[in-house]
Amino acid sequence: MSWDRLGPLLWEAAGQTAYMVLITLVVGGFVGLALGLGLYLTRPGNLLENRLVFAVLNVAVNVVRPVPFIIFLAALGPLTRAVVGRAIGIEAFTFAMCVMASFVFARLVEQNLVSIDPGVVEAARAMGASPLRIVRTVLVPEALSPLILGYTFLFVGVLDMSAIGGYLGAGGLGDFAIVHGYRQYDWAVTATVVVLIIAIVQLVQLLGNALARRALRR
Repeated sequence: MSWDRLGPLLWEAAGQTAYMVLITLVVGGFVGLALGLGLYLTRPGNLLENRLVFAVLNVAVNVVRPVPFIIFLAALGPLTRAVVGRAIGIEAFTFAMCVMASFVFARLVEQNLVSIDPGVVEAARAMGASPLRIVRTVLVPEALSPLILGYTFLFVGVLDMSAIGGYLGAGGLGDFAIVHGYRQYDWAVTATVVVLIIAIVQLVQLLGNALARRALRR
């Protein structure tokens, strides 16, 4: 194992992973929040009840979420090519990650909102608050702590997805561990990447837990 040679490659792989993960968290988090709110608000008997919209969103989430990501990459290929211009490379892979993360987070958002005491929402409606105001001043604040934990869970899932970036020429830490560790029978390289990923996940989990506790005390 020569870290003089592999060190720069490791940093490059870490940069590729950071690029994919950060963009996916921003885009997937925002779109997933919007989809989750749509699922919650259009449920039967809710603020913006719309059975057709709810059914479409619910089916879309149920269809996408269970598909293994490696298969999802292949199935999304035509759409990826239409949007990004090609089906391989870091941009194409990141686009697929954003789509999958959006649907995963949407269900997490919906589940956390459903757990809110309906009496709180009804009280806001009785006071004449608009749906937008209820979302902004009641739903999001009430669900903020579990939403932070859900976002932390999303980070771990996105990091897992990024590990197979090498299959579409996106690189990343997973690709580095396979190419320079597993295929070269250099277990020290593989172990280094594993320890690095575990450390990142632990730091993010600690941060998420701390933010969630702080939001809960507010």
